[in-house]
Amino acid sequence: MEATNINHKAINDVYKNAHIALQSISDLLPSVDDEELRKELKDEYEGYEKIIGEISTFMAEKGIQPQDINVIKKAFMWGSIKMKTIIDNSRNQIAEMMIKGTVMGITELTAMKNEKTNFDDGVTELIDKLLTLEEQYEQNLKKFL
Repeated sequence: MEATNINHKAINDVYKNAHIALQSISDLLPSVDDEELRKELKDEYEGYEKIIGEISTFMAEKGIQPQDINVIKKAFMWGSIKMKTIIDNSRNQIAEMMIKGTVMGITELTAMKNEKTNFDDGVTELIDKLLTLEEQYEQNLKKFL
């Protein structure tokens, strides 16, 4: 695959990774009663918004069109979150859900980093930045278990 296509796919994958996290937090927040956990999720939301802004700027500079999350995937995520929180919206349950999602993001980013082929420095930098952010969020969420 041509280096340009590899970079376009990689940065779009990073963009989607951050957007999925943002969407998940947005879907979860109405179910969160615990104020401390609510604050953590709002802080994470702001962190994801900030990095999405950086990714979007990078994409615009490179002339890359962002690909949004599939509408069906968004609906499935929303439904899954709602079902789980209707059954149990405890602090532990919500933290566990967020940790699982964060670990999925970390796994995806780590695999991208390890399989790196011809990524531009800017793409690598954004992968590393989001990976560091998600690793920190995973640690932050563990205190809510």
